[in-house]
Amino acid sequence: MLKQKKIPMRTCVACRTARPKRELIRIVHNKEGETFVDTTGKMNGRGAYICASVECLEKAYKTKALNRALDIEFTEDMLFDAKKAILRREIDK
Repeated sequence: MLKQKKIPMRTCVACRTARPKRELIRIVHNKEGETFVDTTGKMNGRGAYICASVECLEKAYKTKALNRALDIEFTEDMLFDAKKAILRREIDK
């Protein structure tokens, strides 16, 4: 009998929905002070997960959920970069 592989679950900081890690987008803030979208899910730094939808990203921005999760000031430039990553992911599907 094959052992079923455990699927890692993560919670979206905006809608608080638990989903498989692969379905979410990880935003990372590293020690150098850079904040970016982690496409591999393995980069060093403090991470926050968000659903792969622009609605959840905008909700997280408005409620400052990303500010609290990453312990930084999440700017509009960072929001724009994250939106690009979400849209690029939709195109690649």
